Amino acid sequence: SDYQQLGYNLRINLFQGGPLKSQSLVRDSYTPDVFQKAVIDPRHWHGRKISELGRWYEKYFLDLNVQKAMKEKYG
Repeated sequence: SDYQQLGYNLRINLFQGGPLKSQSLVRDSYTPDVFQKAVIDPRHWHGRKISELGRWYEKYFLDLNVQKAMKEKYG
């Protein structure tokens, strides 16, 4: 059956994965100095600032702690 054939292919490792060296249009389009000059801003992450994300998590965990304390105190 197809299922057994797939299992056989996986066992003998016919599907060896992708190439070890990947190619991308961005890397092929620009010279290496562009990537060396690029500065990664750790405060800006996927269009969001880390400080904004940190404030959200701080409020979220504060809310969880308040709910937990209320449940312990009032049941």
